[in-house]
Amino acid sequence: MASNSQGLAARYASALFELAENERALDDVAANLVQLRQLIAESPELERLVRSPALSREDQAKGVAAVLEQGDAHALTLKFVGSVTMNRRLFIIDDMIKEFLAELARRRGEVAADVTSAVELGQAQVDAVTTALREAVGQKVAVNLAIDPSLIGGLIVRVGSRMVDSSIRTKLQRLQFAMKGVG
Repeated sequence: MASNSQGLAARYASALFELAENERALDDVAANLVQLRQLIAESPELERLVRSPALSREDQAKGVAAVLEQGDAHALTLKFVGSVTMNRRLFIIDDMIKEFLAELARRRGEVAADVTSAVELGQAQVDAVTTALREAVGQKVAVNLAIDPSLIGGLIVRVGSRMVDSSIRTKLQRLQFAMKGVG
């Protein structure tokens, strides 16, 4: 099911990319999608709205449209998310957003990096991470931020197939595993 969802998400993202490119609205749509993704990650209620198969298409469409309109979303973003909702594909919107941003980064000659932190990073921290990644990778980097409070602290950084996990959660798990072996 995961690969089917990813393929479906890629097709939707590709269609949105073409429409946004034709309307010269790539930056606006990308900013809307990043904002929507962050809102879903930060709001359990919004995540339930997006993922719940029990809610009607109309209820999901109204709820998500209200959120997007509150953020002054571009008309194309509103139409796209409305279409996704009416086609009962809202549950994979996060994958669609990832695919859209990855394509945008690729077309701009950037490498996409996913950075997950335990808390929201300030602008100075985001700039420092971006600079460090740019130096490590040797080209422009588009940083996609996510928040996961279960990390406790630290970061998880993914660039392509490489991952660096410096989260406190992982360090505690390693320590716990090592201590079990001592006994």
